[in-house]
Amino acid sequence: MLRTMLKSKIHRATVTQADLHYVGSVTIDADLMDAADLLEGEQVTIVDIDNGARLVTYAITGERGSGVIGINGAAAHLVHPGDLVILIAYGTMEDAEARRYQPRIVFVDADNKPVDLGHDPAHVPADAAELMSSR
Repeated sequence: MLRTMLKSKIHRATVTQADLHYVGSVTIDADLMDAADLLEGEQVTIVDIDNGARLVTYAITGERGSGVIGINGAAAHLVHPGDLVILIAYGTMEDAEARRYQPRIVFVDADNKPVDLGHDPAHVPADAAELMSSR
């Protein structure tokens, strides 16, 4: 049996740009893509914390160190600059792998710089309140 499992999550990133007329996708800083083990073209779900919108698109690599989270194409109708989002990638794996797999969880600061990396999807960093209040 195959199971669809959480593979990667970038938690509470700030959208830095939106381009309605781009062909689609989400542009993600290369540092964040590396931290979350995301590949260019990989399917990602975007969850907008501010308005509840959920959508599926694919990742493209943004400039390393820029902090860019860019919403492209039609998704720009739903997700706007300044919104907080969760970026999620799922993986399909055999049951045995799913039972031992550890997802990549990336917490970011207000500038979308990684500040905490882990594997526990329920983990909340010790300084989470400070991270959240700085926005």
